[in-house]
Amino acid sequence: MASEGLEGEHPSVTLFRRYLRIRTVQPEPDYGAAVAFLEERAHQLGLGCQKVEVAPGYVVTILTWPGTNPRLSSLILNSHTDVVPVFKEHWSHDPFEAFKDAEGYIYARGAQDMKCVSIQYLEAVRRLKAEGRHFPRTIHMTFVPDEEVGGHKGMELFVQRPEFRALKAGFALDEGLANPTDAFTVFYSERSPWWVRITSTGNPGHGSRFIEDTAAEKLHKVVSSILTFREKERQRLQSNPHLKAGAVTSVNLTKLEGGVAYNVVPATMSASFDFRVAPDVELKAFEEQLQGWCQAAGDGVTFDFAQKWTESRVTSTDDSDPWWAAFSGACKDMNLTLEPEIFPAATDSRYLRAVGVPALGFSPMNLTPVLLHDHDERLHEAVFLRGVDIYTRLLPALASVPALPSDG
Repeated sequence: MASEGLEGEHPSVTLFRRYLRIRTVQPEPDYGAAVAFLEERAHQLGLGCQKVEVAPGYVVTILTWPGTNPRLSSLILNSHTDVVPVFKEHWSHDPFEAFKDAEGYIYARGAQDMKCVSIQYLEAVRRLKAEGRHFPRTIHMTFVPDEEVGGHKGMELFVQRPEFRALKAGFALDEGLANPTDAFTVFYSERSPWWVRITSTGNPGHGSRFIEDTAAEKLHKVVSSILTFREKERQRLQSNPHLKAGAVTSVNLTKLEGGVAYNVVPATMSASFDFRVAPDVELKAFEEQLQGWCQAAGDGVTFDFAQKWTESRVTSTDDSDPWWAAFSGACKDMNLTLEPEIFPAATDSRYLRAVGVPALGFSPMNLTPVLLHDHDERLHEAVFLRGVDIYTRLLPALASVPALPSDG
């Protein structure tokens, strides 16, 4: 069942499975093979292909379908090429075989996150070109590296480069999530990732003594304060059926460090936290709250950031917004139910929004369990093919948005 393409298999599915077999898995992704695959597709589709090396070995591949009015800003269809690691022993099938079972489920790392969307973009463009369609706005498909480890050698660098500015980006689509219901989730903003390390210093000594003012005692106070805050946010989410996870601030204690021996009281201990700060939180006040928790614990308690995102932006979902009107209108014409939400984690959309490009996160996978980063990540071929149909309707609407004041 895992052959290159079964007799009677839809060619789009065969292409999807080919792409899934390319091992762009962190921490050593085969980016070269992915770029070669994309170059081949560009040639076959008659698209322009540009490669931008944003860091040594990290290439952004841009496939371009020129519009009829180059003065207008362009539509960006973004996807990332890398995928997260796997634990093969927990998979029913080889995660890089793209095995398709008798029911039509395709098992592979990247099946949902997000190689499906990459191929859906490509296949929608192929269909539209085959129909002889042309649109006013240029469509750029950007395939970026490094997203799964933060995008620091991918989109974060790319948006600062002249090659990105030359794209004249007006609006972008990027990844979303599956939805187990009949609806389709669309993300208009993201929580800000703050990775915080609290460091506590105190009196050291022998483990047999009651030593005053230890690092552990003070760290315990901070940890308790933060976990109390966590519980309040959890209760706020659970008590309001209208709230989704992205609308509250989450925090998890992810690392505890300190000590050298059982009988030595450490002079220094630390705790690391993963905060995901909701977009409506005033960030300066939240940082002051962190400072307050540390000060309340005693002297010698400090914090620093391993990551601190402060450019939280919200893409308009107002019916008066031309981009949202085009997107939501096309979905309405297809009788799709949309559920606008704040993305609970982080994607490359945050870098696009930070430089002023409105972006929506959308992966057309309804009636599908959320399995990104999970064992046995999979997608049904019928859901995948419907996604191609959806983009084939979305792209004409977005690439035909009339001239806007921001187009210059």
